[in-house]
Amino acid sequence: MKLEHLALWTPQLEALRTYYITYFGGISNEKYTNPSNSFESYFIRFGSGARLELMYRPDIPVNQNDTLQAQHLGLIHFAFEVDTMDEVEAKAREVRAAGFPILKGPRKTGDGYYEFETVDPDNNRIEVTTPYKQR
Repeated sequence: MKLEHLALWTPQLEALRTYYITYFGGISNEKYTNPSNSFESYFIRFGSGARLELMYRPDIPVNQNDTLQAQHLGLIHFAFEVDTMDEVEAKAREVRAAGFPILKGPRKTGDGYYEFETVDPDNNRIEVTTPYKQR
């Protein structure tokens, strides 16, 4: 079994689409729009085959979780895997230079990975990770 897709509600559909295409190599479908309920969405496909569904509808309330300051129950982050520790560091430099904060790392984790944590334009937490290899 594999994870097929995750879905995110967003008030800034185009900004999130651009972010995942620009920084994570996603490929987007054409926008789907349902005029009867003002629903709009994109599916962003990544190299692994997994997809991220970005969704907008004007009546969806704002999430009250403060993802930059505190942890909470439920989905807290999702991760992208790269091939090397150098790629982790390069991606951290790239997103930092674009103005996105690095919350942790790059660092070796206790479970044997090398990763950093950042956020997208909606403050959804993202990790970029690879198995740690002694240099």
